[in-house]
Amino acid sequence: MTQEFTYSDAGLNLDRYEESLERIAKKVRQTHNPLHVLDGFGGFASLFALDYDRLLFAKKYRKPVIVTCTDGVGTKLKIAILMKKYDTVGIDLVAMSVNDAICCGAEPLVFLDYIAMAKDDPDLTEALVSGMVTGCLDAECSLTGGETAILPDFYQEGDFDLAGFCVGVVERDRIINGKEIQEGDNVIGLASSGFHSNGYSLVRKVVFDHAGLQVDQTIPELKQTVGEALLTPTKIYVRAVKKIIQHYPVKRKVVRGLAHITGGGLVDNIPRILPENLQVVLERNSWPIPPIFPWLQKLGNIPQPEMDRVFNQGIGFVMIVAPFYTDSIQEQLTELGFPNYRIGKVQKGPSSVQWID
Repeated sequence: MTQEFTYSDAGLNLDRYEESLERIAKKVRQTHNPLHVLDGFGGFASLFALDYDRLLFAKKYRKPVIVTCTDGVGTKLKIAILMKKYDTVGIDLVAMSVNDAICCGAEPLVFLDYIAMAKDDPDLTEALVSGMVTGCLDAECSLTGGETAILPDFYQEGDFDLAGFCVGVVERDRIINGKEIQEGDNVIGLASSGFHSNGYSLVRKVVFDHAGLQVDQTIPELKQTVGEALLTPTKIYVRAVKKIIQHYPVKRKVVRGLAHITGGGLVDNIPRILPENLQVVLERNSWPIPPIFPWLQKLGNIPQPEMDRVFNQGIGFVMIVAPFYTDSIQEQLTELGFPNYRIGKVQKGPSSVQWID
């Protein structure tokens, strides 16, 4: 008798796949404003209306420019797998894209995800999407769809990967691209929540391979377990930056440059927005460095230049602003619940970051 094969024999159970969709649909709809998201959830594509007056700068965009970003979480996912805790890395996924989108002054509108795993797992899918919903609510954008790929021949059981995609919009005359940055401008650093989603290959090399620590071990100086400290989600800066931008008339050019501090740290990310003839001078002791950074540095005997270039060192986002408005902006950020510090100044020189003690 000829053997019969089904999709389940190949590693994909369509009934469990449908269960995953049913379990996440209600969560996803929490991020939808029906005046924007026109097609609900589950179709082949998502429709989002731009003509409702909730949008950031005007009732209708006169000259809207679409902004697109994509990113992932990286090997931080390995920490989630070790911890068997999956409801925070979705926040990381959203954060990595929406924090990029706001760097040009855009409002993130919609977010989509791509999940790849070895087999259908409704519990895992639901936990991952729960984190994305939390992130999208924080970023004030809609999770309008995504894709779950079951790839049994590509991933070992228990492994998975995430990718995220953000679409935003900005009025053409509201684009922030660094061209307005001037000598004498101040640099405001917004505090990070830890490593965010960068440098985890080095983190894991030091923590697990070199030091031999386990995720459930307590770090006395951090008063957390290894897993808790390393799984702290990336901070989302959208709400604060949007509030600051919309507070000032466009003609004043108050906010002149925005940088999301990801891989490459302050050293590599700030120059991405600087004009060729200007540099940023950072004061090394002008903000408190969270204890997780010196802990890791000591644990792995990591040189200071390597720490500066791989990690955010406690500053997850940078705003370069006009000097006259600096105090006001810092006060607003504090009121919004975003700790911030005046960490440097713009000076003449080749586009780069310099340090002073």
